[in-house]
Amino acid sequence: MTITSAVVSFALVAGVLTIIPGVDTALVLRVAVARGRGHAYATAAGICTGALLWGAAAAAGVSALLLASTTAYAVMRVAGGIYLVVVGALMLRDAWRSRRTGAAEAAPTAVTPPPPTGSAWRAFGTGALTNLLNPKVGLFYVAMLPQFLPDGVAALPMGLLLALVHDLEAMLWFALLIGGIDLARRWWTGDTATPTRLRRLTDALAGTLLITLGLRLTTDR
Repeated sequence: MTITSAVVSFALVAGVLTIIPGVDTALVLRVAVARGRGHAYATAAGICTGALLWGAAAAAGVSALLLASTTAYAVMRVAGGIYLVVVGALMLRDAWRSRRTGAAEAAPTAVTPPPPTGSAWRAFGTGALTNLLNPKVGLFYVAMLPQFLPDGVAALPMGLLLALVHDLEAMLWFALLIGGIDLARRWWTGDTATPTRLRRLTDALAGTLLITLGLRLTTDR
C-alpha cells in the first residue's frame, strides 16, 4: 500500500463516518442556530482539533491504553458521558427559559437576536472537550489507523496526515450544515437573526439527543 492509496482509502471510510449524525453534528447544528456562523465554525474547529489530537495519540500508541486498560476506558467513558449529559441539560434549560420568556413572539414574523452566550473561544473549547472526552473517537483511530499505515512509513506523521484528512472532510461537512442553516434562516425570516421558536426547538432536540447519547456512553459496556 502506497501513501496515496492509503490516504484515498482512509478518506472514503472517514467520509462515510463523518456524515453519519452524531454528537458532533448535533452540537454544530445547535450552535449554528443559537449563536450564528462564527460560533458554529469555532465549535467545528474545536471538534476537529480534538480529532487531530486523538489521531496523534493513536499513532503514538497512547490511546491504545483505552483498549488495554478496562479502568482507563471506564473512566473516560463515564467522564465523557457525564459531560454530554451536562451540556444537554444546559441546552434544555435554555429551551425552557426561552419558552418562559417567549410571550413577546406573538406575531409569526417576530424575530429576536441571538442571546449573548460567550466568546468564540468558549465555543471552540466546548467542541474540543466534546471530542476529547469521547473514548470511542480514540478507539476509532486505534482500530482504523494501523490498517492504513504503509510499510516503512513512520506511524506518527502518517497518523497525523490521516487525521488531517478526516478533519478536512469534517470541516467541509460542517460548512455545508452551517451554510444550510444560514440559508434557511434567511429564507424564513429575511434576516440573519434566528426566531426564538426555532432556537428553542433546536435546543430541546439537541439537548435531548446529547443527554441520550451521554447516558448510553456512561452505561456502555
